[in-house]
Amino acid sequence: MTTQSTTGTVTALRRYPVKSMLGERIKATEVTDRGLAGDRRLALVDRETGKVASAKTPRLWRELLNCAATLTETGADITTPDGRTLHGTGPGTDDALSDLLGRPVTLTGTPPPAATLDRSRPEQVLESGPDARVEADIVQFGSACPPGTFFDFAPVHLITTATLARIAALSPRGTVEAERYRPNLVIGLDEDGFPENDWLGKELTVGDELIIRVIALTPRCTIPTLAHGPFPRDPDALRVPSRHNRVTAFPDRAPEPCAGAYAQVVRGGRVREGDVVRV
Repeated sequence: MTTQSTTGTVTALRRYPVKSMLGERIKATEVTDRGLAGDRRLALVDRETGKVASAKTPRLWRELLNCAATLTETGADITTPDGRTLHGTGPGTDDALSDLLGRPVTLTGTPPPAATLDRSRPEQVLESGPDARVEADIVQFGSACPPGTFFDFAPVHLITTATLARIAALSPRGTVEAERYRPNLVIGLDEDGFPENDWLGKELTVGDELIIRVIALTPRCTIPTLAHGPFPRDPDALRVPSRHNRVTAFPDRAPEPCAGAYAQVVRGGRVREGDVVRV
């Protein structure tokens, strides 16, 4: 019989109904092999390229991080930077978002066949700024997810308060917002350093029902550095992991700046803020 040790508690639950937009904090939700209910339910597709819009390419899409999405029965309500609320999908929403972003886009719940997005090389963005044209890698969607989802890789993303505290302590600002790293689970943990690095391959029991398995560390893109609604641009949100936690996230890639971890769902269930997390 495997002995489990208590590692912490769920201090925040977050979902993002529209990919690359600000999400919402929730008290409880169901989690299945497709992640938190309603998470990444929708995304924008660039009608000219056929690629999914992602703030990983900040020159084109960073304005998405100034839009906030909340889940509804019919999809999502989107609040734009000027305070308008767009309801669900359809031509009106598409036109308003196309005007905002300066590119023709369609809000959809169905990924294009063989969906991809562009991921600007983060260190080039750090050096040249978010408006610069830099090299980009093409990311194929959801290699560790069920088909038909908008997850970049895996359906659950987690980060610990220990990692956030470490980044904050090493940052000139002296703080860093969890929202920058777009986690689903923020796990309160009284440790030092980057404890997720030691969780690779391990199972976490969350509350009474949910079991997830950590399958990869999370290599950070440029998104944490960008302005997120009321939070200002913060290049050190990436610079600190780049200098202090450059590790191997995937066996076939060179070490990368990492913070947090990706997980798959072993057994679905309900999760709540305050749930105990055990490894």
